Amino acid sequence: MGSQASRPDQESSPAPTRDENEMVKTTTVAAVEEDGDDEPDEWYTPPGFQPLTAERARGTRDKRIFSTGCAEENAKMTDCYFEKKDWRACAKEMEQFKQCWKQHGNDERTESKDA
Repeated sequence: MGSQASRPDQESSPAPTRDENEMVKTTTVAAVEEDGDDEPDEWYTPPGFQPLTAERARGTRDKRIFSTGCAEENAKMTDCYFEKKDWRACAKEMEQFKQCWKQHGNDERTESKDA
């Protein structure tokens, strides 16, 4: 293919000099030696950041399921799968969920397609 010609409207950044590379390596090594690890410290966490806990994730998922209007059908379908470990054994529950999904207009809202 060959090399691409640079366009005049693009500015290229100069490659780091040897001194700059050495400074980065030295700083990184010094940080690891000081802490004894190479993991980010507390300063890395943005203010107000809250890690996603299982409880918060479940609450978010529950809100989304309830907003579809098909939470009951979804619960029956997932309970069936949990019990039988085979989606093919839950065809009735899946069909009920699918019909509820359509009745509430979720197929249009989410642009879902019948397979």
